[in-house]
Amino acid sequence: MHAPGPMGHFSDEDLMARATRFEADALAELYDRHSPTALALARRMLGHARAEDAVQEAFTSIWRNASSYDPDRGLVRTWLLRIVRYRSLDILRSIAVEDRRVLEAEHEHERAAAPASPASEVLKQERAAHIREAIGALPEDQRQVVELAYFGGWTQVEIAERLGLPVGTVKSRARLALVKLRSQVDHSVGPRNDLP
Repeated sequence: MHAPGPMGHFSDEDLMARATRFEADALAELYDRHSPTALALARRMLGHARAEDAVQEAFTSIWRNASSYDPDRGLVRTWLLRIVRYRSLDILRSIAVEDRRVLEAEHEHERAAAPASPASEVLKQERAAHIREAIGALPEDQRQVVELAYFGGWTQVEIAERLGLPVGTVKSRARLALVKLRSQVDHSVGPRNDLP
């Protein structure tokens, strides 16, 4: 049991009333009284490494929100431990989210690092050749729009300005070109998702 501080003779309810007026000694006494139980709860939920952080964050929240304590709804101890429990759950959730992100990043890295099979490389090269051939077979005005947009990275507005055309004309040419490309590529190599 801790040695009582200067406010050791006050009840928990009296200390909470003083904490609402931001009396630091009142919060310190509440911490001294209830932190061992709060730490035990947080350790059961989080393990030793994160338990102290959870309790510190919970008591900071208690300090900021002391006025939200309602004595008609239960004891101060119950209210404090509920806040510690919620804070511990928040930490568990954030750990789970971070773990999921790390796993997804690792899987993505593994997929990117995995060498493609020779068969898939051949298919990819064949499809690229068919797409180049299909682009070369487009009418000049449509081919020009496709090349500027997909290989040059130009927007339709930039293409219109460069070619001195209305934006609507550029959009129409792009749409017609994509329909033709999709039809030719689907016919020669089967349905695919490379083309918009």
